[in-house]
Amino acid sequence: MSHKRIPKRKAAFAAGTVVALGAAAILLPNANASQDGSSNDAAAIAPKTLKATDASDLASQLQKALGDAFAGSFYDADSRQLVVNVISGDSNVVVQAKKAGAQVREVDNSLTELAAGAKTLKEQATIPGTAWAVDPRTNKILVTADSTVTGAKWNTLESTVKSLGSGMATVKKSAGTFKTFVSGGDAIFGGGARCSLGFNVTAGDGSPAFLTAGHCGVAAQAWSDTQDGQPIATVDQATFPGDGDFALVKYDDPATQAPSEVNVGGGQTVAISQAADAEVGLQVFRMGSTTGLADGQVLGLDATVNYPEGTVTGLIQTDVCAEPGDSGGSLFTQDGSAIGLTSGGSGDCTVGGETFFQPVTTALQAVGATLGAGDAAGGAGDQGGAGAGAGAGDQAGAGGDASASPGDQAGAGGDASASPGDQAGAGQEVGGDQAGGDVIGGEATGNGQATGNGQATGNGAGDATGDAAGQSHN
Repeated sequence: MSHKRIPKRKAAFAAGTVVALGAAAILLPNANASQDGSSNDAAAIAPKTLKATDASDLASQLQKALGDAFAGSFYDADSRQLVVNVISGDSNVVVQAKKAGAQVREVDNSLTELAAGAKTLKEQATIPGTAWAVDPRTNKILVTADSTVTGAKWNTLESTVKSLGSGMATVKKSAGTFKTFVSGGDAIFGGGARCSLGFNVTAGDGSPAFLTAGHCGVAAQAWSDTQDGQPIATVDQATFPGDGDFALVKYDDPATQAPSEVNVGGGQTVAISQAADAEVGLQVFRMGSTTGLADGQVLGLDATVNYPEGTVTGLIQTDVCAEPGDSGGSLFTQDGSAIGLTSGGSGDCTVGGETFFQPVTTALQAVGATLGAGDAAGGAGDQGGAGAGAGAGDQAGAGGDASASPGDQAGAGGDASASPGDQAGAGQEVGGDQAGGDVIGGEATGNGQATGNGQATGNGAGDATGDAAGQSHN
């Protein structure tokens, strides 16, 4: 079966910057390397060595298991261990968390107390240029004020923080100004603004689409992939300000092939296999149309940011730099997990600063989309649930593990067929539909005959074309 090809979407990246080169050196040589650690039989109660996504899963499990005693967690990237805060005084809770594989730290402030402090800040100090998020490493609320918060505004903020009590919050001054990172330039264009594409997704009606920042979605309805070019996509939903900063933009051509990958420049791509929640301490990479590739760490979750346009809640706070035009760009991990969409912050990639991101998991749930690309024939459709047609074997059946094996590389004009996945049953690992991102000129198809609960089949023609390098949108 032949597959329709479309012209490569071209995105310009800032080349030669120290930030981009440094991040690429960390990311690219190890993009497919395993980060799993081995257990230590000699010390059964010692903290487990975990990769970041597994640490996030363990944190979610412990939060449910420990209840009110759970006071936050973070990932120690150096030791590759999950550190869990628990309220002092309950030895049983400490033992339970240690047996689960976490490093345990007893603290004073509960999540309920920290949430109450954040509520007070919202009620008394919602001032443009301020932001706050819980920092589990200090067990306090980290409050940040940009350079516009002076005089009476600063006095109000400072007095509100003091009213929370000793040991509850800290205030930090930022040299920059909090703003959304929209500008005029390249990548995706609409209404005179430039943003960056975050992740390709499949909309609830099965049509190809992408996620970007909500403030981009409210700035313009139609978007092009070239400056002053014809529109290629139209905003379907957008949220900003308020409960997030995200938009779903549908491609105008329903036959658009939109691979689930991030183009990190230099002909290199990182396959995106899943959406995952952030964890404080997680190493993350950001790709944007202005500054290219940059990396850093997650500093806080459920952050509130008071932009000039209004207050946005539920964001991820990081120390990854960004600049105007990077808005909407993808935040992801080395192992291919989609984490966030660039919202805004302060500073730039010369002096640094604070940045905030919309969690991808929240955005996907809100707009009713799934990560990855799909088409009418069912090819390359990610996350097919029970009873749904899972394209080419990707997550077929309830609970399926979509660890698709990469397709073989083919030379120019070559044809590489990805190995079929014919394992059946809920929870089975399905191999076979995802063509490797470095195939140049070859056409890779997946015939994954995988079935799961509800008889979700995946023998669609795959549509994972291999004219890859540069085909993804950012």
